[in-house]
Amino acid sequence: MHNPFCKTKLSEISAALSQVATGRLPADTVIRGATLVNVCTCELEADVDVAVYGGRIALCGDAAHCIGPETRVVDARGRYLAPGFLDGHIHVESSMLSAGEYARAVIPHGTTGIYMDPHEICNVLGLDGVRWIMEDAARTPLKAMLTVPSCVPAVPGFEDTGAEVTPAMIRETMAWDSAVGLGEMMNFPGVLSGDARTHAIVDATLAAGKVVTGHYSVPETGRGLNAYVAAGIRCCHESTRAEDALAKMRLGMYAMLREGSAWRDLEEVIKSVTEHQVDSRFAVLVSDDAHPHTLAAHGHMDHILRCAIRLGLEPVRAIQMATINCAQCFRMDHELGSVTPGKCADLVLLDSLTDVSVTTVMIDGELVAENGRMTAPLPPYTYPERALHTMRVGGEVTPETFAIPSSKDAARVNVIEIIPNKVGNYRRIETLPCIGGAIQAAPAQDILKAAVFERHQATGNIGFGFVKGFGIRNGAMASTVAHDAHNLLVVGSNDRDMAAAANALIACGGGMAVARDGELLSVLPLPIAGLMSDRTAAEMSAAVSALAEAWRQIGCTISSPFMTMALIPLACLPELRLTDRGLVDCTAFRFLPLEAESGAEA
Repeated sequence: MHNPFCKTKLSEISAALSQVATGRLPADTVIRGATLVNVCTCELEADVDVAVYGGRIALCGDAAHCIGPETRVVDARGRYLAPGFLDGHIHVESSMLSAGEYARAVIPHGTTGIYMDPHEICNVLGLDGVRWIMEDAARTPLKAMLTVPSCVPAVPGFEDTGAEVTPAMIRETMAWDSAVGLGEMMNFPGVLSGDARTHAIVDATLAAGKVVTGHYSVPETGRGLNAYVAAGIRCCHESTRAEDALAKMRLGMYAMLREGSAWRDLEEVIKSVTEHQVDSRFAVLVSDDAHPHTLAAHGHMDHILRCAIRLGLEPVRAIQMATINCAQCFRMDHELGSVTPGKCADLVLLDSLTDVSVTTVMIDGELVAENGRMTAPLPPYTYPERALHTMRVGGEVTPETFAIPSSKDAARVNVIEIIPNKVGNYRRIETLPCIGGAIQAAPAQDILKAAVFERHQATGNIGFGFVKGFGIRNGAMASTVAHDAHNLLVVGSNDRDMAAAANALIACGGGMAVARDGELLSVLPLPIAGLMSDRTAAEMSAAVSALAEAWRQIGCTISSPFMTMALIPLACLPELRLTDRGLVDCTAFRFLPLEAESGAEA
């Protein structure tokens, strides 16, 4: 597969690279005396020079003969030289940053390439949104490889989105220069049941010779997982147990070990490698999501590498999982992922291997970041007007909108219980009071009311439910970051605050809001598709910190609550979810009534 993100094609420069390696042509840059992190052999090589020409590596070894009068020489003695880091699965929109600002945030931390699945913006704006976010990314040095959104909507028939992706669209997008594969195939029930539409999307990708990325989120690792892998799906980032990741690797599937801002799975899934005598070539480190505070305070792939090393992974093996393993997963290791002749000169210099302290970053041989700051210019980009006006909620939202009628004195209801910092949840059955003919939230039982408003086509659809586990006693939260349809999600202890939070987002074009006693405590506007802002990571980190403080003021007891809240509507994750169409049992994939059926247990 040709990588269109490289500065030059190898076929255009192969003869010149050979001439540089033999000393007949001077290099553009020579890095001297580094300790090379050789991810091909999983070893450290002392006192290695690397010669770069035309954006690619010509020689690794003694490069004294490659230095000419105009050659830039970088003294790397006492430092480690590694391939640029790759994130094999990321939704840029989850950072709440534009693609350009995301690149500005991650490049100084050693990230030189990402495999992005922009299904968030696609659910709102369709393929136009995908084009726009890719145009935004293209103004940066970051290699933003596109995995085309596969599941829009995530699970057809269970929610309403702003767009739809069809098999014909997938066939079209596979011809895009930026497309290297298919985004996470979340509709694993469709794969297993032989659904024709689902397999047409997978087959269009396979026919184009590109990679199908996966999302297999259930703990069944027998016939179901085998069927999923047999369908041609190459990797999966949804392992939450070590045995899940190990089972996938044993079947030749790349297990993407996730450590995001909210989904903190690495401590468990890394055991698939550290506690078993297995080859780690099928393990890849990924983020999936990256909160602006994480990017600003801790970093990106360098942060995940530090976490993996702290959890017992040997540093060079960890770097393999963020470089060559990822490149091999996407069949791009002939271009990326190692410091070897012919490859793109995407390089990082580190002061410390265990601390993964990045000092210098080069992409295609060009210096793009140094000492924690991006040095490459970032031209401006403006999203079209249509991307900035995406709030279309049918009807006026008032406190009365949130009334859930019931003729009982008390109602047994199906309740979603969240698991902090995890993607899964539990279905519970709880008894809630009914006052004035309506079912009430029960803050004393840590149970809040939830509502999902369709916000793309003004259909007026509203799904109602109840949520447990946030610790909130008085107040409400609203968000248009509500995976994956990104409808308007509102959670709260009372109807007045829920209406205040919802109306704040309708007025500002989307984002996140917190209200208490009828007053707004914090509003974070996300004007681009109701998902992103064009502010910097530092600015967004401060804004999100203010939002988090508002959450604490209303009693929230968990970390990154807005990211956990954002998964409440995601109907491809077990066990119970709420969409604009109602409660969805995500183990049997059927709608459930709000009031529990007689004799039901959970």
